[in-house]
Amino acid sequence: MAQKRDYYEVLGVDKNATADDLKKAYRKLAIQYHPDKQQGKSDAEKKAAEEKFKEAAEAYNVLSDPDKRARYDQFGFTGEQMGGGGYGGGMSMDDILRQFGDLFGGFGGFGGFGDFFGGGGGGQAQRVKRGTDLRVRVKMTLNEIAKGAEKKLRIPRMKSCDHCHGTGAKDGTAMETCPTCHGSGVEVRMQRTMFGTMQSQSVCHTCGGSGKRIKEACPHCRGNGLVRKEEVVSISIPAGVADGMTLRMGRQGNDAPGGGVPGDLLVVIEEVRDAQLTRDGNDLIYNLMLDIPTAVLGGKVEVPTVDGKARVTIKPGTQPGSILRLRGKGLPSPERYGTGDLLINVMVYMPEKLNDKEKEAIMMLQNNSEHVKPSEGDKSRIFSRLRHIFD
Repeated sequence: MAQKRDYYEVLGVDKNATADDLKKAYRKLAIQYHPDKQQGKSDAEKKAAEEKFKEAAEAYNVLSDPDKRARYDQFGFTGEQMGGGGYGGGMSMDDILRQFGDLFGGFGGFGGFGDFFGGGGGGQAQRVKRGTDLRVRVKMTLNEIAKGAEKKLRIPRMKSCDHCHGTGAKDGTAMETCPTCHGSGVEVRMQRTMFGTMQSQSVCHTCGGSGKRIKEACPHCRGNGLVRKEEVVSISIPAGVADGMTLRMGRQGNDAPGGGVPGDLLVVIEEVRDAQLTRDGNDLIYNLMLDIPTAVLGGKVEVPTVDGKARVTIKPGTQPGSILRLRGKGLPSPERYGTGDLLINVMVYMPEKLNDKEKEAIMMLQNNSEHVKPSEGDKSRIFSRLRHIFD
């Protein structure tokens, strides 16, 4: 388990840092490691950024609270000195959003941080709502996967009501101050502990953090602020995607009520099974069925590829189970690390019925004194006999 870093070191401030210094330091780190800033990076880089984001949130959680900061300065990471509550280690993204809901306003689609990122005003902690995500499945053929594709889909989405502008109130103006939080958007709770009275706050359950309540509902959206609309969405799918892979289109999901941040559109790839080619990672596999004369004497055959056909030379004496490789005829890597190959699995067809002439030719081969099993002698002598018989 990794050793925890000193909270002052995490935020890059000294032990005499003021509340404003802490807020500025945390703001800088939160912006740097915010999930919305990690688009296009690898999974490992995203995971590392998430851990940095959580680490900074945990440090600010302690140092921004005078009581917690005093106990941390005195006892360090000793959890028992925190009244059994610890310092909030292992915080999830949801924990951060709930605890700092009044700090995230208007940044990157996560609710809160209003006074932190300029989303709030007048001392009110206005929570920016986020719309729900949409999930759609898109079918892709191997040919489309090899080249990438542009898909146009008709998708039903929840959009802001044109009549109330997403507020849910009749005429867009019939709003009143929330009687529960009195316009602050948060509910404050006091709790007695062994260290004295502790204060906590959460998003107001009545107004959802907006600080206002609908007085008279909009008749068109029935106070929801959203209406169902069908829209055509253009989706650009890169080459090399695989079955089950999910692509995320930021802010293309459902709108949020009250003019918040839209959710995302999740595009799930559904690979259409090809009648001839089988996918194995970025490689493609084709089972080639040869007749006996072609396997023995050699020749040229056509095999399918993702974008047409290719001619392949069969060497004399090709054995069943042989693998022929056509380099670069597979699928591209989504990370653009190269292109797979087309692997041709050679199979030989054994006829179930023979005419008299064919039977005679096979019997001549069987009874020939020079005939030996491949594992017991020179295979070339067998091929020369077969070439003589079939000619």
